[in-house]
Amino acid sequence: MLDVEVALAEALAEAGVIPPTSLAPIRNAARAERYDLVALDAEATLAGNPVIPLVRHLTSAVAAEDPTAAGHVHWGATSQDVMDTALVLELREAGAGIAATLGRAGDAAARLAERYAATPIAGRTWLQQATPTTFGAKAMVWMQGLDRARARLLSTLDAAGDLQFGGATGSLSTLGDAGPQVAAALAAKLGLRAPDAAWHTERSRVADVACALGIACGTLGKIGRDVALLAQTEIGEVAEPTAEGRGGSSSMPHKRNPVGSVRAVSAAVRAPGLVATMLAAMPQEHERAIGGWQAEWETLPELVALAADASAAMTDTLAHLSVDEARMRANLDAAGGVARAEGLMAALAPRVGRVEAARLVEAAVRHAATRGQALAEVAQADEAIRKHLDTAAIEQALDPIALTATARDIVRRSLRHREVDRREHDHG
Repeated sequence: MLDVEVALAEALAEAGVIPPTSLAPIRNAARAERYDLVALDAEATLAGNPVIPLVRHLTSAVAAEDPTAAGHVHWGATSQDVMDTALVLELREAGAGIAATLGRAGDAAARLAERYAATPIAGRTWLQQATPTTFGAKAMVWMQGLDRARARLLSTLDAAGDLQFGGATGSLSTLGDAGPQVAAALAAKLGLRAPDAAWHTERSRVADVACALGIACGTLGKIGRDVALLAQTEIGEVAEPTAEGRGGSSSMPHKRNPVGSVRAVSAAVRAPGLVATMLAAMPQEHERAIGGWQAEWETLPELVALAADASAAMTDTLAHLSVDEARMRANLDAAGGVARAEGLMAALAPRVGRVEAARLVEAAVRHAATRGQALAEVAQADEAIRKHLDTAAIEQALDPIALTATARDIVRRSLRHREVDRREHDHG
């Protein structure tokens, strides 16, 4: 807010609204360490917003050096101009940090996708084993979600990069004909755009950012939940990184809790309510709100903090994730490998038709489950199946590497597209 006040004074001086001699005293007084934040907080509660007491103390500090310059503090602005512009500056800085962290998380997921593009893993639907896929394909989905979250956040941050400057009711009436010139100069000094009009009660800019942050939290939470499920003792296909004091228990020495994933899931659980508050705050009254704007003050910073923490947690988790390929294969072979039955049905269908192929394979699956045998053994002993497929064909139909070849190719194509997009963006 002090940065905004200094930039405003400079813009006013350039437009000839205030004398240049007022600038030095205002700059000298606009140092955050000179102000008691606890006292400002208490005064803001009484005043209705923090700008009112801040301007009062700033004016007093300027007056101590130059009484004339004190009369030029905050000239032509209203409290919301300063608060909203300060918010935009804060979002630009904090949002860029979150976007960078999302980018690092996406890179970590991309490395997993590349390394494990051909590593078979049980696909899971409704928390049950489905058909095989690869761990690289799972990581690819994480990567794509993170890349989209990052792009969406950067886009909304850019769209929200507008100066707020309208005076009491948006007309800049105090500044007269100099208003547009001052607004343009103020925006330029702060690295923002100067919109055609103030947006005091038109909150789509900050609502967009809130939604992007909420989606980022949801994306991170999805990955965190996947990792936590894969890290369950009974599954054991991945594990979060270890460190002194990380993921332990006060009573169980063996515990290795997925604390990074928990942070991401927790943020994803909390974010929707905060986004809903930002959306609910949008219908604001006339030229100044009586509660909607004020409801944003703590809501949006909390969303920023959640997204920052969740993105940092998952970046670290993905960058140092332990992957157990042997356990993935063992789980894929569980229950006799019946999760690979689709491959056997696909091999039979051209020879006997889809309906008959489904009937034969379903019978073989039931047989394998009932007798505790491997599906491959049952199929090789089934005369109806052997009539059309020999041992080599059955083994090929149930081979997880062969069954996941398409998934592997999809991963590699996706990684190539990502690299091309990166190069185009860097050269753009």
